[in-house]
Amino acid sequence: MGCEFAFSEMLYRRPFRPLQSFLILFFSITLLLTGLSLPSQAEITIGRSFDTAPIVLDGKVLFHISKLTEFSAQDRAKQANDSLAQAIRDFAAAQDSPAVPTVEVTPGPLPTLRLADRHLLTVTDRDVMLGKGVLEQAVEWQSTMNLAIAKGLKERTLTYRQKAIFNSGVAVLLAILLHCGIQWIRLRWRRQQLRTMQDTKRPLKLLGLTGLQLLVWGGAGYYICELFPQFRTLLYLVLRSFDEPIVILKEQEQGYGIVDLLLVVGLILGLWAIVRGLALLLKSRILPLLGVNRGLQDAIAILTQYVLTGLGVVVILQVLGVDISALLIVGSALGLGIGFGLQNIVSNFISGIILLLDRPIEAGDFVKVGDLVGSVEKIGTRSTELRTQDEVTIIVPNSHFLEKEVVNWNHSSSVSRLHLPVDVAYGCDVDRVQTALIESVSHHPEVLAHPQPQVQFLGFGESALNFEVLVWFREPRQQYRLKSDLYFRVESMLRQYEIEVPFPQRDLHVRSPHLEQLIDLLVQQRTENAPHLYYPDSVRSQSPPPPILSSPPSSPRSISRSSSPDINLVELVAQMKGEQGLNIQDRRHRLNIYPRCFVGSEAVIWLMRTQRATRKEALRIGRLLMRKRIIHHVLDEHPFDDAYLFYRFYEDEQQE
Repeated sequence: MGCEFAFSEMLYRRPFRPLQSFLILFFSITLLLTGLSLPSQAEITIGRSFDTAPIVLDGKVLFHISKLTEFSAQDRAKQANDSLAQAIRDFAAAQDSPAVPTVEVTPGPLPTLRLADRHLLTVTDRDVMLGKGVLEQAVEWQSTMNLAIAKGLKERTLTYRQKAIFNSGVAVLLAILLHCGIQWIRLRWRRQQLRTMQDTKRPLKLLGLTGLQLLVWGGAGYYICELFPQFRTLLYLVLRSFDEPIVILKEQEQGYGIVDLLLVVGLILGLWAIVRGLALLLKSRILPLLGVNRGLQDAIAILTQYVLTGLGVVVILQVLGVDISALLIVGSALGLGIGFGLQNIVSNFISGIILLLDRPIEAGDFVKVGDLVGSVEKIGTRSTELRTQDEVTIIVPNSHFLEKEVVNWNHSSSVSRLHLPVDVAYGCDVDRVQTALIESVSHHPEVLAHPQPQVQFLGFGESALNFEVLVWFREPRQQYRLKSDLYFRVESMLRQYEIEVPFPQRDLHVRSPHLEQLIDLLVQQRTENAPHLYYPDSVRSQSPPPPILSSPPSSPRSISRSSSPDINLVELVAQMKGEQGLNIQDRRHRLNIYPRCFVGSEAVIWLMRTQRATRKEALRIGRLLMRKRIIHHVLDEHPFDDAYLFYRFYEDEQQE
């Protein structure tokens, strides 16, 4: 049953957008690779020096050797690693040989390590750690190699392989159980959100669960690779490829790999999150106490975030041992290329800085830029958010506010004047028109008494006398609603004063002696060809059957809102379950049978046909029935929707 719920969730859940999915996968893999590479590092440093190289056997680092004047550390390590690997393969192939190979030390001024008459390594003064002699260092490395060789031969025996295969199966089984458990938690959250009618978007929770599942499988894979020497060697090579230098600074004789860069990026992102939290705390808690207005709060918070982030990046790079002066050369070259490719982004960024410093617009202002009108919600680094009168957020690039004319009703004062054009018919008394217009707008609560409303006579139009009413108001955001209210008052007052509102008129004169005869002929033909319905007793006209759920006489539609008090739910449910109602029957989906249920799309069509409702109104009715706990989804996983989903009446379940 759990697997079926999981598959149903995959079918019906709202998928992530591609960018979100890519970011989730990228950061999860980054976290996993960084975590796997940390156990092999003794301290948190970035960059790889070319002075030392590791001696590795079966994916395990035994120790590091230094470079000599004639040979590099990498060449010395490669020769020793190849000899160790070849010796292990030879002794593992010779299964009849009971002897275990051991590394021997040849004493002398420069002791050498040999294995089965093969030269492995010569220990020099550069290889000796502080406080040890050359021979003492050779003996220590001899012991380390012998232990690693014995372990490698043991891991190639049949008994060990059988045990490792068994442990691998247990690890995979545990990973599957943990994966299903996390998926069950995801489904439980989903159902709880649907029952409480809450927003189903939980990006942080979903991101955490997805990352947890990736960590479970990554941990299982890492454990299995550690059991087998071949897989361990392959894992070491993969992780080593991430650690290989891709950026080399010759001045420092040091290179930086992918893991190093990811570690730097992770620290910078953590710094950015902390600085952003401090900026929000400064904006929401500290600056309001000082009496700073909203626009200046945004400017101070963003500039503080930029300064702290820049200083923090410099400190992080210096603590990690990165020479910033060496990176300036690379940064200048990259900056030149990025400057040509990202001109618009750089332009918008600089425009955002200018907007924050010059403050031609501030958060909370009601502005018009181009064809866009709305309130400024937030001024960001690249763009500004505008909230329109339709409660729609529009992202506007910052450069638009510097390149185009911007109308800001709140810049110096929020008091503005509203223009209302009004046309009246020719022949009306202009003094009477002026009195009616002044009286219609003077008593509105949002119209200012000072300055007083005015009426201007603009001139004589083609079909009307043109007037304009000028009123002052204080809330620019409400100008469209205020304009509508004033026009309602003007229309009512014009009817009260019996002043006619004109419409365009045209006089058409047609001269034809046969025009009247032609019109009479057309009317006679239309009358003769008109269809009639004859009945045995009398002539009747057909009328459509009344809707099942009737509406009050004052409303031409039966249902127009989900919260309408005219809906009789008892009668509606009775009609839905009646003979001409919904098709309620037992239905099968996959291997399950759901008794006495109906399909959501069929219910929407039935409501549209019987109630003369639109699709949107039919969906409102269905969701009203769900809120009243009259119907529900058979698995409580989906709201009412126009789709092939099964729903049941709670009353039918109680009868069962």
